[in-house]
Amino acid sequence: MWIPSIDPLVAAGVVAATAATDAVYVMFTSAVSARKRLPAATWSSVWYMLSSFAVISYTSNWAYVVFAAMGSWIGAYASMTYLHRGASHPPPPLTPMSQ
Repeated sequence: MWIPSIDPLVAAGVVAATAATDAVYVMFTSAVSARKRLPAATWSSVWYMLSSFAVISYTSNWAYVVFAAMGSWIGAYASMTYLHRGASHPPPPLTPMSQ
């Protein structure tokens, strides 16, 4: 079986580009669901700009698809962590104080 050569810098670039792309995609989706037009449009344009590096890199060598998948996972996980850094449940209701 033929194993393609992998340039470590290109592989790192693909991981970084797809991580950033997925993080931006999550932010775009968040802006769309919040019905914020300007942030949604801005995140959308950044999303397409970032995705170009990864696509161009791994279409020339199929082995980079693995690095793209790794970056995708990292980006989605990191951005979801950022979006959910606050409390996920509302605080319990206040109880009346006894006097």
